[in-house]
Amino acid sequence: MDEREIQIKRRENEEEATAGRARILGLPYLDTRNFENTLPLTMDLLDVAEMRRNYILPLHKGGGDEHFQFMVTSQTPRSLIQNMRQKYTDEGERADFFLISGAAFKAFMLRYDPPKEIIYDDIKIAGEGDSETIEAVSQTLAEVSTERIFDFLIEQADRLGASDIHIENLNNIIRIRMRVDGLLHPVANIDRDKYRVLMGELSSRANISTATDKPQSGHMQQEVVHDGVKRMLNLRVETIPTMYGQDAVLRLFNFDESLLNLDLLGLSADERAKINEIISHPRGLVLMVGPTGSGKSTTLYSMLNALNTTDRKIITLEDPIEYGITGISQIPINTNEGGSFAEGLRSVLRLDPDVVMVGEIRDADTAKTAIQASITGHLVLSSFHANSTAAAFSRMIDLVGVNPIFASSIRLIVAQRLVRKLADSKKARGATEAEKEYIRSVLNGLNIKVDFDNLTLYDPVETPEAPFGYSGRMVLMEQLVVNDSIQAFIRGDTADIDTAAIEKTAKNQGMLTLEQKGVLAAMKGETTLAEVSRVI
Repeated sequence: MDEREIQIKRRENEEEATAGRARILGLPYLDTRNFENTLPLTMDLLDVAEMRRNYILPLHKGGGDEHFQFMVTSQTPRSLIQNMRQKYTDEGERADFFLISGAAFKAFMLRYDPPKEIIYDDIKIAGEGDSETIEAVSQTLAEVSTERIFDFLIEQADRLGASDIHIENLNNIIRIRMRVDGLLHPVANIDRDKYRVLMGELSSRANISTATDKPQSGHMQQEVVHDGVKRMLNLRVETIPTMYGQDAVLRLFNFDESLLNLDLLGLSADERAKINEIISHPRGLVLMVGPTGSGKSTTLYSMLNALNTTDRKIITLEDPIEYGITGISQIPINTNEGGSFAEGLRSVLRLDPDVVMVGEIRDADTAKTAIQASITGHLVLSSFHANSTAAAFSRMIDLVGVNPIFASSIRLIVAQRLVRKLADSKKARGATEAEKEYIRSVLNGLNIKVDFDNLTLYDPVETPEAPFGYSGRMVLMEQLVVNDSIQAFIRGDTADIDTAAIEKTAKNQGMLTLEQKGVLAAMKGETTLAEVSRVI
């Protein structure tokens, strides 16, 4: 029985009980379910305060030959009914009273006295050492009603463009932080009562338990309105027991299928051409590498969307499914309950897909299965945890060994990071000698001319629209295209199979590293050297 059926049954029981009570009280029973939301309201007969105080509602305003009619409940004072009857009789009128249920009374009162919408102050992100803003936001959250606080927090996080909400138990407070443009910022401190409300809502909506002593994962959706436009927000929920209580992290996915587009990633023409050339082939292995939160999933989904045509069968294996895409078969793999990417991949290959995406390669079994699939007529996309393309290549060799099959399957490794973009308020300045020396060392060997005497860099300038001087993030992408020189490492043609040797070979073939891409972006005024250093 679903929630709606439960409510209908509960109301039915209440109406039956009210009918029985009416017989005992000697009052006619009135079932209002068919008209309580449509009956025209009778105004100017009773004021709202009187209705609430005495549990009485006007039904019909009489006069002349017509009788006055009122609706009452079992909580209406009997003396009030008697006095009103006498009053109308003394005035040559008549008053009739009908017993209604408590649920009916509440439904009518919502129409007579609808709850007033309270507009709470928007949440602001505090800067370093800004305790006043944290205190102000904490006060706002303390004032938000219990039934609204969970929705309010998510709506505000979405308004700020936050990717995560962190609810953390400290020694004597509950701290709330939000990750905006990749950085965690303190937002507010809340009391235990509000914390219990938040966790209770999280429990019911994401289907997790607040009483367990084990880490949990859940998923939920929340409708949000921004600038008058409604859309569905996907949230991935992770909880873990800590010393002082259960912490939670809510990851917000502002899903819009039209945004999963390679053209919107800010790639250079050369970067886009390499990806197009590789994924246009009917087979091969493509790996996305980088830490959590580096945008790997968005890039992988954008590749899938580019491949998503009616003549291709595309299947994904994910833990969990982050975005639902029309036209693609997406299969959840619950690794917490014994699910395996390798086992799932072997199963879906029997469905004859053209393209397969494996959420993550975590072990040798999955790696070998993905390699096998990529040489038997399938294009396989996957993610892998490593700091750089060369490190990923070295780690894959550790997983699968010196492997000629791997050499013929792997076609492209992409390492990615997200750095904050400077807002338009940025300020130009001359580079320091230390910065010039650093840039020289990073760009050494590249065929790029730099006027170091007049080298300009930029600093962030804080404004109300960009509180930290940054606005949004941009992709830094390192692409290792696997050619004969790189394949030599996998075939065992060289004894020196380490990250530095692989990177040196790739750079000689024209690869730009993440650090080089970051420095070039800073020189264009898109970001700062400090931001590149923080991320890379």
